[in-house]
Amino acid sequence: MIHPSAVVSDNAEIDKTSTVGPFCVIADGVKIGENNNLISHVSISGNTIIKNNNTFYPFCSIGSTPQDLKYKNEKSFLKIGNNNNFRENVTVNPGTAGGGLNTIIDDNCLFMVGSHIAHDCIIKSNVILANNATLAGHVEIDNNAIIGGNSAIHQFVRIGKYAMIGGMSGVEKDIIPYGLYTGIRENLKNLNLIGLKRKGLTSNDINEIKNLINLIFNKNDTIENNIINNFIEKSEIIEIKEVIEFLNSNSKRGITTFEND
Repeated sequence: MIHPSAVVSDNAEIDKTSTVGPFCVIADGVKIGENNNLISHVSISGNTIIKNNNTFYPFCSIGSTPQDLKYKNEKSFLKIGNNNNFRENVTVNPGTAGGGLNTIIDDNCLFMVGSHIAHDCIIKSNVILANNATLAGHVEIDNNAIIGGNSAIHQFVRIGKYAMIGGMSGVEKDIIPYGLYTGIRENLKNLNLIGLKRKGLTSNDINEIKNLINLIFNKNDTIENNIINNFIEKSEIIEIKEVIEFLNSNSKRGITTFEND
């Protein structure tokens, strides 16, 4: 259903099961799948592809031109998966030539009031951005991570799965999976114990993970040597394997280490 006051391009594709509410504007090139709900006053533009069962609250701006002076109107995309909620005043920009031409959001995410996702970001599933959380360009956030309100993530930073960023934080280096971070240009405070418990790990599991993480980040040697010298790469604990994989993958911003470092 499309409300009579909505402005919808003839070149937009909207599944008949989706709802476009009052005063929405849908531009050329937009593709909207099944059972999406644009409540009212939503703007969707650019080469934006939206799958199914997403909800967009009033005054969202989805797919507008990237805030990047290097952007030269190249054909780029915003791809949104399933079952996401975009609360009031959320802004999301498509990709640029400098970042692979795609901004990608997977499934089951919640973007609270005023949060911003810049060009070329990759957001995996079950991610939460609290009110006014801001992602610069090229940020990658893995599954089940939480970004607290009024926090800012520097461009090219990676946030590992199940990591938690406390409110009003400023993050300029990568955060390992399961890490807990608060503050402005600070160190990791701990593991995200709440996230680990929600994942179903026991206290014994969590303590073993904490012990291995302490060994990895021991300040008396490099992370690489700590992993090798303590045979941590042979660990069968899946969460430790994920941390090591994260540490071994490409980082443009460096790794946030622990507070006692």
